[in-house]
Amino acid sequence: MAIHTETSRHRLPSGRRMNGWLALSPLLVFLAVYVISSLVANDFYKVPVAAAFIIASAYAMLITPVDKTDTKISIFSEGAGNKNVLLMIWIFVLAGAFAATAKDIGAIDATVAATLRVLPGKMVYAGLFLAACFISMAIGTSVGTIVALVPIASGIAAETSASVPFMTALVMGGAFFGDNLSFISDTTVAATKTQGVSMRDKFKSNLWIAAPAALVVTVIYVVMGFSVEVSPAGGAVDWWGLIPYLLVIGMALSGVNVVTALVVGTLVNGVIGWTTGAYDWVGWMSSIGSGISGMGELIIVSLLAGGLLELIRYNGGLDFIIAGLTRRIRGPKAAYLSIAGLVSLINFCTANNTIAILTAGPLARDIGERYALDPRRTASILDTFSCLVQGIIPYGAQMLMASGLAGVSAVSIIPHLYYPFFLGLAALVSILLRPVAHPHK
Repeated sequence: MAIHTETSRHRLPSGRRMNGWLALSPLLVFLAVYVISSLVANDFYKVPVAAAFIIASAYAMLITPVDKTDTKISIFSEGAGNKNVLLMIWIFVLAGAFAATAKDIGAIDATVAATLRVLPGKMVYAGLFLAACFISMAIGTSVGTIVALVPIASGIAAETSASVPFMTALVMGGAFFGDNLSFISDTTVAATKTQGVSMRDKFKSNLWIAAPAALVVTVIYVVMGFSVEVSPAGGAVDWWGLIPYLLVIGMALSGVNVVTALVVGTLVNGVIGWTTGAYDWVGWMSSIGSGISGMGELIIVSLLAGGLLELIRYNGGLDFIIAGLTRRIRGPKAAYLSIAGLVSLINFCTANNTIAILTAGPLARDIGERYALDPRRTASILDTFSCLVQGIIPYGAQMLMASGLAGVSAVSIIPHLYYPFFLGLAALVSILLRPVAHPHK
C-alpha cells in the first residue's frame, strides 16, 4: 500500500506541453530543500518533511501552465484526496490508536520481554528479521507487518545496544521481502497480470533474486548479534500482554483487512485495559486521541505528497521518464535494465509500487515481445525494483508509517536498510550475469 494511485481526469493540453525536466523539477526541489536544509542544520530531525513538501508544492503550482489558480488547486486536491491516499490516512489513524492503547496496557513491554525470553540474545536481530519475512509473506502487505512489529522492535532496541533506526530498518527489510514474494501481495498480482504469467512462475524467478539477498542479510544479522548482551528481567512474563499483537498478526494471516484488524485490536486493548485497571473509559479515549495526534505529521505529508505527485504527472513528468528510458534500447540485457529503470523512476515519482508496476507493465510487455524477453523475469524485475524503491524513499507510506511508530526520522532509517540494498544488488547481478532465456511457452 502506498501514497499515490491511478491517473486523474485532468490532462495537460497537447498545445501546452512542458519540458520533461521542468515537469520533474518539483520532486528535485523537494529533495534539495529537505537534504540541503538538513545538512546546513547538521540534523535531519530538525527539518520537517511537511515543510519541504509545501515549498515543492508551491513551486509545482507556480510552473504548472494553467491560467486559473482554482484549476491548479483542483488538480493538486484531486491527487491529495485520491481514494488510496485517504485509505492510507485511515490506516495511519487506526495504527496510531492501536499502538498507543497497546503501549498503555503494557503490551509492548510484555511482547519485548517474551521475545527476549524465547530468542537467545545473540539471535534477536536475525530472529526478528526472519519473523518479519514470514509474516509479510503470509499476509501480503508490508504495512501490516510494520504496524505489528515496529513497536516491538523499538522496545527491543531499548533492551539491547541497537539503535531504534537500526531495529526499525530490520523490520522494514523483512516486510518488503514478503511484499515482493507473497502470492497475495498487490504488487505480485499487478506484475503477473501485466506480463501474462502465473504467480508460481514469477515466484520461482523472483526467489533466485530475493533468497540470496535475504540469506546474506540474515548472516549479517547473526554475526552482528554475537555482540548483543541481553539479560531479560527476572520474574514471569505477562503472556496476556501478547494478545493485542498476536491478534492483529493472526487476523492478518487469516486474510482480514488491515483496517478491520486494527479496529478490533484497539477494541481488545480497551477491554484488556478496563479488566486490568490500566485505564477507564476516559483513559482509553485519551489514549486513542494521543495515538491519532501522533500521526498528524504523517497525515499531512501524505496529503501534500499526493497533491505534488499528481501535478508532476499532469505536467508530463511520467511521460518524459517513459520516453527517455525506452528511446535507446540495445539488446535483451539493456531491455531488462530499461524496464528496471522505468519502474524505479515511476515509483520514485509516484511513491506507489503497485501503480508504478501498472504504469510500466504494459510498456514492459511490449519491450519483452520486441526483444524476446522471458516474461517471468520481466514480472520479477518489475516487482523487485518497485519494492526496492518503495522501501528506501523517505516519503513512501511504509517509511512514514515506520518512522512515525518508532518516533525517529525517516532519513535516519535509510542507512540501515540492508535487505533492500542487497536485493537491488542481487537483481542487478541477475540481469547482468544470468544468461538471457527465451520466453517461457
